[in-house]
Amino acid sequence: MSNQEVVVLSVGGVRFVTRASTLQQFPESRLARMLNNDNREFKLVNGEFFVDRDGTLFSYIMEFLRTLQVSLPTDFSDYQRLQREAEFYGLYPLADLLSQEHLLKPRLEILEVRFSLQEMQAFFRIFGSCSTTVETLAEQITVFTGQQSGQSWNSPFPSQKPFVPLPLERPSHHDMVFQCGTDYSAGDQFVARYVSIKPDNRKLINGTNVLGLLLDTLLRDGFRLISTRTVSSEEKVECYSFERMQRPAGLTV
Repeated sequence: MSNQEVVVLSVGGVRFVTRASTLQQFPESRLARMLNNDNREFKLVNGEFFVDRDGTLFSYIMEFLRTLQVSLPTDFSDYQRLQREAEFYGLYPLADLLSQEHLLKPRLEILEVRFSLQEMQAFFRIFGSCSTTVETLAEQITVFTGQQSGQSWNSPFPSQKPFVPLPLERPSHHDMVFQCGTDYSAGDQFVARYVSIKPDNRKLINGTNVLGLLLDTLLRDGFRLISTRTVSSEEKVECYSFERMQRPAGLTV
């Protein structure tokens, strides 16, 4: 059979259409031998190969043959059953990867946002159990500073100099610190700090608005708000705790 020919399989009543070359990724497997009529487990019925196995699990096997990666949904739990299916089809590299179940299971990720509002300034500290997530979030957040004169910090038409981006404070790989609002300097000048969070293009100076946008961003990224508490009533520090299941990177053959 030419490796460009289309092959139709019916696995447990679920129909799959693929190329012969996909099934021939592992020449010693039953799927590759099937194309040479060298395996009795597969019956050719009306031009389709029929096999009495689990069709739902076979969809993950097909994905593996197409990508040579194991990438499973976060709610997947049938690791042992899928491993047995891989062994049945003679796909032992896949079975070996599935035996490393601890590498494939999603991990619980925790992220905490601390927010403090003091007069005309708001302070933020974000801590995350996954340093990669914190790094990604730091790339989304930009703080801009600019001087204004003779205007209130919340004036709709402030007289201001061009914005200058400021680097975020990174006490460690797992947290970041930034602030927004205004701080008076000499004369009638005061320094204003604005926060922008991608993909939103706005530059926000009001701390409550920044907090709302930050929380919305985390929820869109798959986090779930699990608790809100006041850490310090005197300093007005609020803490928002989030969690999400972090999908592991696909293991590659």
